[in-house]
Amino acid sequence: MRFRTIIAFAGLVLALFILPNAPSFSQAQGQQGQGRGQRAPARPAPRLPDGRPNFGPVEGEAGVWLPGTASFAEDANRNGRGATPVAGAPVKPKLTEVPFLDWARELYSYRRENEFEPHTRCKPSGGAREFFTPYGVEFVDMPELKRIFIMDIGGPHSYRIIYMDGREHPNDLAPSYLGHSIGRWEGDTLAIDTVGFNERFWMDREGMPSTDKLHFMERLTRLDMNSMKYEITIDDPGAYSKTWSTGFVLRWSADQELFEYVCQDNNHAPELMVGAQKSVDRSSVIVP
Repeated sequence: MRFRTIIAFAGLVLALFILPNAPSFSQAQGQQGQGRGQRAPARPAPRLPDGRPNFGPVEGEAGVWLPGTASFAEDANRNGRGATPVAGAPVKPKLTEVPFLDWARELYSYRRENEFEPHTRCKPSGGAREFFTPYGVEFVDMPELKRIFIMDIGGPHSYRIIYMDGREHPNDLAPSYLGHSIGRWEGDTLAIDTVGFNERFWMDREGMPSTDKLHFMERLTRLDMNSMKYEITIDDPGAYSKTWSTGFVLRWSADQELFEYVCQDNNHAPELMVGAQKSVDRSSVIVP
């Protein structure tokens, strides 16, 4: 019995003081042949047979794009939600530099405090919010249809259509969550122009507001195999006093694929529901 007690105590000491400092198998692999603190350089951005940039995986591989940030603006009073800056990333404005109209600033503050976000309640999100889910998005380029689809795994499990056939926006658009998007290639950059939004979504995870006057312009450039620069211009005279810009970098998660996701069954943020207690610890919650 004493021998078993000694062995158990030794195992506990090993778990508490030695194992937490040991590198994982993946970390050990990444350190072999590279030197401590170094990473292998990313492969070049892949291309399709016709020479256009490939926003998806190369043949025989899999992957999705994951968010590298949580918000449109930097806020010195709310640290820990952003990501480590990436070389070549668009510059995000400070929160004090965002040209809110008075009502929009008050609504933004309210949303950040109460966090009753439509996306976590299974509603589609326009703007850039679709890129802020931890489960990733996938671009499906279908040149034979002259369309690009953006598949959103988490939240409402929705998809967005980018029309690449040179059409204009219709004059009689019915406001919708995702709006009406038309795109074109400008060199290696996909430029997307979207209008026709409703006012029922947040543009980012922090609660950036918009109105049905929103004109949302995006520019996506795959910098290499592992990163995508995402530049945004927001023109919404209903919520902001002038046009402003922001952006971030998406990161590639290799060997990941789309999976079945039913929003109502996969809600990992129940404390954000109306009437939930505010005292719930959110440190381990994955916000969809």
